[in-house]
Amino acid sequence: MSWRALANNVLSTLFEPPCVACKQRLHQPLDGAVCDDCWSGLRLAPRINEHYSAEHAVSWACAVDHYEGRMKEIIHALKYERRRSISPRLGALMRECGAPLLRDATIVIPVPLHPRREYERGFNQAEDLALHLSVPVMKLLTRVRHTQSQIELPKDQRQQNVKGAFELNPDPRSPIPDPCIVVLVDDVSTTGSTLEACARVLKDAGVKEVRALTAARVVSARR
Repeated sequence: MSWRALANNVLSTLFEPPCVACKQRLHQPLDGAVCDDCWSGLRLAPRINEHYSAEHAVSWACAVDHYEGRMKEIIHALKYERRRSISPRLGALMRECGAPLLRDATIVIPVPLHPRREYERGFNQAEDLALHLSVPVMKLLTRVRHTQSQIELPKDQRQQNVKGAFELNPDPRSPIPDPCIVVLVDDVSTTGSTLEACARVLKDAGVKEVRALTAARVVSARR
């Protein structure tokens, strides 16, 4: 038995750490906070893949699963319990699910948190996920207005909540490529208002096309 297998066995037996998704005992706690059965279940989830009309700033959006069940628990643990070991495998699932959308992408841009919220949380989960998509990451957006969480708001207030919340944050050392296909990255899309607000800023800056890739989607109906 290898030292890692032995350590997993000892930790699992002595402390009985639960999987953050299904709450069953983790048999390999050194491999992360989510058990293999839950990761395998997400791989079998129905993918959400939608193309939008020209009136939308986001042309194409993809998500791994609905924001419920295992996926909801996993994202909650990443964001609010700071279980950042989740990011590599969740990011890999996003990369697999969004492969067609990512294939000809120029860059990916994580949806930014307001500096105050990022300071409180200690990290930006969207940025953590973006780093595992095998496409160059550029942080070209900044959130200039602290907004209420979209999930906490009724549908008819979400668009207004993020209006004017984002601005371009250009880096003179790394100008936006031209032409440019951008993929916005976030953990959850509710009605798509946040992604759309970010995309509008990028389109106004001359970006050719903006797509969106998220781990989960709350609303799956066409917007």
